[in-house]
Amino acid sequence: MMTNNGHSGLLTEILEQETRVWQALVDGNPEADKAALHADFLGVYPSGFATRAEHCDQLQAGPTVSSFELTEPRLLQMGKDHVCLSYLALYQRPGTASRDAMYVSSIWQRQGQGWLNLFSQDTPTAGSIPV
Repeated sequence: MMTNNGHSGLLTEILEQETRVWQALVDGNPEADKAALHADFLGVYPSGFATRAEHCDQLQAGPTVSSFELTEPRLLQMGKDHVCLSYLALYQRPGTASRDAMYVSSIWQRQGQGWLNLFSQDTPTAGSIPV
């Protein structure tokens, strides 16, 4: 497992990719969201499963996140073309005064010179987390 020390170049690269997905949620941009997700993307959320189309469709009504911070990142190499990024996400929904927190694990697959998000799972936090 890689953390911030060691193989920080790959961790930084994958965090940039993950940030693109979150920024699409802030911008309400389904095209940018779709560009970051693999055609066979599977999301596993407290509300159920989501395909790439369902993940993108949530943005048809506009942004779903107003701000975010990705903390405590960890990277697990899963072969030469796959990695799993896990982190704690602190985020705020539009029109709310408080931030929420959840743990996220995302599997990224190398595609040519870039990366696509193949899988993502959100896990609600247990207990209180300082936000």
